[in-house]
Amino acid sequence: MVPMQRVTPALAWPLFGVAATRQVEAEAAAAWPPHTLMRRAGLAVARLALAQAPHARTFWIACGPGNNGGDGFEAAMHLKQWGKHPVVSWSGDRARMPSDAAESMRRAREAGVRISEAVPDTWDFAVDAMLGLGSTRPLSEALAHWARILNGCAVPTLSIDIPSGLHGDTGQGDSVIAACTLSLLTLKPGLLTGRGRDACGELWFDDLEARPGKTPATAVSVAAPAARRRAHASHKGSYGDVAVVGGAPGMTGAAWLAASAALHAGAGRVFVALLGDAGPDGSFAEPALMVREWESLPLGDMAIVAGCGGSNLIAAALPRLLAEARSLVLDADGLNAIATDASLQRLLQSRASRGMPTVLTPHPLEAARLSEITTQEIQADRLHAAQQLAERFACVVVLKGSGTVIAAPRQVPRINITGNARLATAGTGDVLAGMTGARLAAGEDAFDAACAAVYRHGEAADRLPADEPLTASVLSRLARN
Repeated sequence: MVPMQRVTPALAWPLFGVAATRQVEAEAAAAWPPHTLMRRAGLAVARLALAQAPHARTFWIACGPGNNGGDGFEAAMHLKQWGKHPVVSWSGDRARMPSDAAESMRRAREAGVRISEAVPDTWDFAVDAMLGLGSTRPLSEALAHWARILNGCAVPTLSIDIPSGLHGDTGQGDSVIAACTLSLLTLKPGLLTGRGRDACGELWFDDLEARPGKTPATAVSVAAPAARRRAHASHKGSYGDVAVVGGAPGMTGAAWLAASAALHAGAGRVFVALLGDAGPDGSFAEPALMVREWESLPLGDMAIVAGCGGSNLIAAALPRLLAEARSLVLDADGLNAIATDASLQRLLQSRASRGMPTVLTPHPLEAARLSEITTQEIQADRLHAAQQLAERFACVVVLKGSGTVIAAPRQVPRINITGNARLATAGTGDVLAGMTGARLAAGEDAFDAACAAVYRHGEAADRLPADEPLTASVLSRLARN
């Protein structure tokens, strides 16, 4: 048995989408006596609700028509037995209730729980038991009204399994915004990406003593990478060279940020190759950085970070970079150039067959350009979009955003849950590109390097005190291996 636990970024959590979770649920239900799953779920919800609000007296439990509502009835029964005052609002049709939910409603009524369609006048804590994993449509009028009440009041809400209205696979949908969510049986990817992180609040997990068996995970959360220990008998050459090619006139800051991040992330040597007449040398800001003409770089011996502030000038450099760079991180204008040039796309696709790893780091708009679809379509299913790009270009793809997705051909994708909204500022993507380049330079596998860099990038933002402004230059100095 795995006890109920809070979901933290430090561990790798297997994530199961809607279809996979249904399979796990069916296996567990077949192995246990009738109603066992719902009874365990309701008890877990009641325990977490009491832990979250031990001094609360009145608990409003908003129950929907299906099994999520049944979990709410079970929780209400336990809270009643523990001396609390649960008030259940139910929207449904008795003739169409699932048998488990009907049984749990009966048990709640027998325990003395009051069930009606009305919303109580006041409550101290709320439980969202309206819609669970199977929700694929917008909330009904009645449930949407309750969701607006929950979202508009100052009283905290616990969502059962998934905030009502949120899609378990994609993290999209207008939903309840919960203070905490208890995910049952499995963790769902939609809780960790898209709107999910904002909707679920503090995330908890209880497997209800079930096991996924042979059901494959849809995704896995990124775990904290192990610290890289350096041997005493090593030197700067042991950790590889990174060169940042970018920084067109008026945009040099992006290149310097990426280079600074690579340096602080542990690269042995870092070079900056600015494009065009980019103005004065900025290495005074980081004396350890070295300036070179990109044409003079030994590309076959280096990890190249290309495109940070590259403007349209990066396009001329890309054919050689794609053909010769030992390992390559493509960001920003490098991605935009590839999106519009079929010959560059073919060069990118051919790198994998030559054993030359590549990592793309698009934000949703850049991913949309590469995929030739809209940003809305990218965000509608981030896991699918990242995997499609990875398969198409035969490389690792880091789709940035809330719950950054890391995908690679024929691998289970990862979702990162470090980081916060303060990363939404100019230059933080350049920092991530530099951190990824440092790990590639040290010889790490491209997928592992991307996962580790994304985790550390977010962790650096999380470490900064809440009252301290986060800028990309500060973030670059917080980068670590």
